[in-house]
Amino acid sequence: MDTERKQTWNLATIFSGGSDSAEFRQFLTQLAADIDSLRAQTADLQKDALPAAIAAVQSVSARLTEADSFVACLEAQDVKDKKATALSGTVKELHAAYISAMTGFDKCLTGIGDAEWAKLMQTPDLRQLAFVLNERRTLALAKMPSELESLAADLAVDGYHGWSELYDTVVGSMQIPFEQDGASKMLSVGQAHNLLHSANRKERERMFAAWTKAWQDAADFCGDALNHLAGFRLQLYKHRGWDEVLKEPLLINRMSPKTLAAMWRTIEKNKAACVQFLQRKAEIFGIPALNWYDVDAPVFSVQESVTFDEAAELIITQFGKFSPRMAEFAKMAFAERWIEAEDRPGKRPGGFCTSFPLKRQSRIFMTFAGTKDNVATLAHELGHAFHQHVMDDLPDMLQQYAMNVAETASTFAELIVSDAAVNMAADRGEKLALLAEKAGNVVTFFMNIHCRFLFETRFYEERKRGRVSVERLHELMEEAQKEAFCGVLGEYHPQFWASKLHFYITSYPFYNFPYTFGYLFSAGIYARALQEGSSFEQRYVNLLRDTGAMTVEQLAQKHLQADLTGEAFWQSAVDVVQKDIAEFLRLTEAENTPSQD
Repeated sequence: MDTERKQTWNLATIFSGGSDSAEFRQFLTQLAADIDSLRAQTADLQKDALPAAIAAVQSVSARLTEADSFVACLEAQDVKDKKATALSGTVKELHAAYISAMTGFDKCLTGIGDAEWAKLMQTPDLRQLAFVLNERRTLALAKMPSELESLAADLAVDGYHGWSELYDTVVGSMQIPFEQDGASKMLSVGQAHNLLHSANRKERERMFAAWTKAWQDAADFCGDALNHLAGFRLQLYKHRGWDEVLKEPLLINRMSPKTLAAMWRTIEKNKAACVQFLQRKAEIFGIPALNWYDVDAPVFSVQESVTFDEAAELIITQFGKFSPRMAEFAKMAFAERWIEAEDRPGKRPGGFCTSFPLKRQSRIFMTFAGTKDNVATLAHELGHAFHQHVMDDLPDMLQQYAMNVAETASTFAELIVSDAAVNMAADRGEKLALLAEKAGNVVTFFMNIHCRFLFETRFYEERKRGRVSVERLHELMEEAQKEAFCGVLGEYHPQFWASKLHFYITSYPFYNFPYTFGYLFSAGIYARALQEGSSFEQRYVNLLRDTGAMTVEQLAQKHLQADLTGEAFWQSAVDVVQKDIAEFLRLTEAENTPSQD
């Protein structure tokens, strides 16, 4: 390659001028006017006008996504960009107005009789959208009258969502004292969290003590926020006549209780390998048992750094072995500067992929520091972008896939590259480091996320009977951790309910099990891909294109001939990911203890 790839993205092709963009402000002004028009159009919507209203809804929805993605990119690339923060607030207000405008739309759907509705869904204009329209109508019929739902949404802005924002404010203002290299420092939560993964065990131990104290000090504030979030949600469910707290998350993820139960049941039967891995890790560290802060700590380090160009070439090459289409897409994403990867101050932490449906483009955000983990993250986010890419020509309503299948293409892409990295490892030490990282992923999805699911399920059952005290929250969390980790750890993290942001996210209730579903669903697909080779490419693309148009059970049955409500598919996926644990255990039969000083 003649020139180095740029590590900064190009947002000017979306809207020129960044947070000062006159073009974007004009876009928002027009969008606000069109949302007002949509509200008028749906105020007394009749059946005959439904196709025109659906076209307007899709137009507004796509533009809201475009606007939301743009401000997310602006805020991520520069956390001090106050103009971007203000624009983000404007977009949130527009989104709330859109939800309110959909009140009349839902009222129209629920006002049509079943027989008449079935006939309407067979008309040429609506047949393609029948699944999502049926889904929306069914959900609307299961909720309160549309006027009350609109009122609840309005009240949620400063109520339900307000508690989530208060939690963010509390976390943003936290400073955790820590002494490092002979100097006392005040660390942000993000900085402190990074040190919990230090290769130095004594440093991890000191950081964990400071970490837990900080969250204990903030526990009353976090407890208030969590109790009020749950209280709002439970009151809303009560007025809808919903008794089961998992009803909404399962509806959102288009999956049945049987599928969720089958997945967790299969995982619980297969945790022995995870226990063995954690016990072996403790042996390597020279300690009786791992503590919470040891679970994600590196076992072996990989010293060799990877350049951004080397990462790009590796990803393109490995994608191409499975799918030429994926490889060509990745080439385009690098060439057209869809990726913000520069390692510089002022960026927000983490990574994401966001889509621009009008431009039929995506943007990927991360910070590339030259680690093998960065390569995996880059592949993961390119998988997200590829997922959106193959859906770009579909109607907006059919591009709205749920969180559990959102991780399908990303995890699949990551598996392709991480497996290749293990096979290409320069030496035994590098191979062990990569295997340990992959085995650690299994522990995360099988144990850590399971403990979150157990905690949240039990917390909501107790919250139905009244406020849950901070002390009881600690007990519930530690009980869930001991159960999920099969009692293998020496010390747990009772304050985890306070420190884990996911419990305070209001856009998705139960922000936990969809991750494990996506991980294993991808692994099951990967198993099929390994069996079938390049002939699987088109079937894989077809599966991705259908993720917004059917339930996960229908998706698996149509494209994989698999029954997700049984254990066979899940077992095949578990077998794929646990091969890494078996190989790690084999290679570390008599491993010397690495330095943890």
